[in-house]
Parts: sequence; C-alpha cells; structure tokens
Amino acid sequence: MDINEVRKQHELIDLFCSLAEIPSPSLKEENVSEFIKSYCEKNNIHCEYDGYKNLYIYIPPTDNSKESILFSSHMDVIGDDSPVETYLDGEFIRAKGRTLGADDKAGVANILLLAKETANSDAKHGGLEILLTRDEESGMSGIRNADLNKIKSKYVLVCDSDSLGQLEVSGASYTQVKINLHSYKGGHSGIDIADNTRENAAKLIADLVSNLPQGVFYSENGQVVTSCNIGGITAGDINVTNIINTDAKASYSIRSSSRKHEEELKQKMIYDVECFNKEYKGIAEANITFEEHLPPFEKNDDEYIPLLFETAANKTGVKPDITSFHAGAETHIYANKTNSKNEKFIPYLVGLATVCNMHSKEEYLVYKTILQGHELLKEFFKAYNA
Repeated sequence: MDINEVRKQHELIDLFCSLAEIPSPSLKEENVSEFIKSYCEKNNIHCEYDGYKNLYIYIPPTDNSKESILFSSHMDVIGDDSPVETYLDGEFIRAKGRTLGADDKAGVANILLLAKETANSDAKHGGLEILLTRDEESGMSGIRNADLNKIKSKYVLVCDSDSLGQLEVSGASYTQVKINLHSYKGGHSGIDIADNTRENAAKLIADLVSNLPQGVFYSENGQVVTSCNIGGITAGDINVTNIINTDAKASYSIRSSSRKHEEELKQKMIYDVECFNKEYKGIAEANITFEEHLPPFEKNDDEYIPLLFETAANKTGVKPDITSFHAGAETHIYANKTNSKNEKFIPYLVGLATVCNMHSKEEYLVYKTILQGHELLKEFFKAYNA
C-alpha cells in the first residue's frame, strides 16, 4: 500500500498530508493558513484572521445550556520552505529528505476534521472555538499576540503533544539567570600575586558557582517540578595567563511548574550571592538578575477535563497518560491569561498522534495513531457536551 491509497481510505490522513505538503516555517505560514481558510469556507465554517494573522474558527452552539471549548494548535513547523513530499514507510508517514512537520500539522488536521464533522452534525453542543497560531517554534509570538479576550471558552486543549493519549496538566517555566562578578583590582600574575587585596575573577566565579544549586531542586511523585541548570561561565582569555582577571559571568536556566518552588530557588541563589559579597566585601562583588521568558503552566485543581479525557481514552482503546512535562508550550501563555468573561483559562497539552524524531529529517508519524487520536477527540467532545 502506498500513501495515495491510505489517503483515499482516510479523510484525516489526506488532510494531514495536504497540510504537511505545504511548507510553513515560522513566520511564513501564509500558504498553509490560506489552505485552512479555504477548507473552512468549503465546509461553511466561520474562519477569520486576527491582527497577527492567527486563524480563529468558530462554530456556534446548538445548545446554549452547554459551555464552549477551545482547541488550539500551531501552523508553523521546524524546517525551511523547500518542497515537502510525503510517503508511506510501512506504518509511518515520512517526508523525503526533510522534516515532516507533524509538529503540529497532526494537531491542526485533527482539529479541522472535528470542526467539519461538528458543523455538519445536528448533535447538541455548546460551541466549538479553534485558534491556530503562527510562530510557536521560534518565539511563540503568535499566541503572545493573539486576541484572547474574544475567546469565550474557559477550557483549552492545546493539541501539540508528541504521544497519543498524553494529557499534560502542568509544564515548566523558563527563566534566564545571569550572574556578573567584578573584582576591583586586577594586576600582573607575577608581580601582584601576593597582594591579598586582589582576587582573580575566574577563580571567584568558580567558587561561587560551586555553591549554587545545579540540577533538580524540587521533585514530586518522581517528577521534576523545579530545576536549575548552568549554561556557561566566562572569564578572562584561555590563552592569556599573566593577568589577574577582574570580570567574570555565569548564566543559568530555571524551569519550574510551580511559582512557589521557583521563588524558593531564586531566594536560595540570591542568598548565596549575598554570602559571597559579604565574604569578599571591598575585594569583589557579584550581582544576580532573573528574566522570565516563559511563565509556568501550573496544575489546576479542577479535575473535570482529566476525568473526561481518561474516560474517553479508555472508551476508544487509547491508554491515557496524565502527567506533567518539564518544558514549555502555548499552554503556558493560556494559563496566565483570561477569556472574554474574565475567567482564567484552564489549558491542557494533548497528544492525538505519536510523532517520533520530531524536528529532524528522520521525523515520522505513526499514521494509525492519528486515526485513533481522532476517535479519542470525537469521544471527548461528545462527553464534554453530554
């Protein structure tokens, strides 16, 4: 069986391949967004651009006593704008000589087919909202610039996980930490070496770093909640050994799905720097700064969606994996924003297909999993509107 036969048999596979075959690197999503807009128009689905060229799709409720729900995916992929040719390799869909872009065309395809099925059904539901964003891969500028104030839904399913059956209930922030250290007196490594008012900044930064946290700072139930990782240290010149260095730097990343434990880690690092400054008062001084690049996606106490998802997964023969992830996604932006009713969004990261070797030329989609993922998605939407 070749890819064309599979496409003829399964509307979802055909839709996925059609999307994957349109190159859409970050901030160059025009062609794929026009394809999606045309798809919606053919199926009488309301679809519009927002001010940042994200796509907002809306299917009105057929039962106003029920609540709407938002499904979200991103249109951009890792890769360039060279042609994409999909082919079947056993049970895998691949792209010849390049990335496939299943992250996140698998999510987009699944959501679009659900929209078509919902729009052409007389089933009772509270409304379906869809947001398809730009530039998730290189900076999340799409979701950051989306008009989320128009969204009516409280619950958000970001269909962007790489494993069928995953429901991620929290995710880690990304905070960049910078330490700058200055030793007041430099000098000659021979003539001035015995002067105890001079300290080499390269040695001092090494001493300071050795006292700072590294690795897992806090974990819970076997999962990492808060971590700290050194990125690098710079001081002096590796080829110059006859000076007493006066300046040094170190950089760290903090990741945490808990603001409380992230703050504890920050305070620990600040305390260690303060202790260093007391020890070397008048000789050297260090300062530490924190810059949040992505806020944490903290676990919500609301268990409604996880329970529905687990039930729907079991009903469709998919093993549910309800967990947390120690990385970032668009869930993090949603989790810190509010909808049109001033309700805080409650997002989840969902896996509707299994994608392997993501972002590489060896990337592939296990095509039977995207079909299972759609059955799961339909069953979940049905249960949500029961």
